[in-house]
Amino acid sequence: MKRVTVYTTTTCPYCVMVKNFLREQDVPFEEVNVQRDPVAARKLVETTGQVGVPQIEIDGQWVIGFDPDAIMQLLQR
Repeated sequence: MKRVTVYTTTTCPYCVMVKNFLREQDVPFEEVNVQRDPVAARKLVETTGQVGVPQIEIDGQWVIGFDPDAIMQLLQR
């Protein structure tokens, strides 16, 4: 099983779309709300160079934004 982490904020509509998409695909995931966790927010920016959300990490590979095709591609590897 792939390890999936979704980095979100409280007010991000695309984050909700990602979470709903993963649930529809029966993909378990961990959610990290970077609005509530400043340490995770700093780590995310240091790792990806991106400040926007959603960001999805799938076994060490990143998808920036809600991109169902990219998400599925990484899940099927």
